[in-house]
Amino acid sequence: MPIVVRIDVELAKRKLSVGEFAERVGLTPANVAVLKNGRAKAVRFNTLEAMCRVLDCQPGDLLEWVPDGAE
Repeated sequence: MPIVVRIDVELAKRKLSVGEFAERVGLTPANVAVLKNGRAKAVRFNTLEAMCRVLDCQPGDLLEWVPDGAE
């Protein structure tokens, strides 16, 4: 997959659990897991905004484009 989701890296930097993050963002832990594991097909801008607000980061800290075969 050319887009790699780096939520786990940002959560680890802040020592934040998936459950606490999900609650602060307004998602279920299951939906955070879908995003975190790269199984999501889309992310709404308001969800991305909430994740960036909670983690105090930029969208590029959470999403990275990687050429095919370079993962």
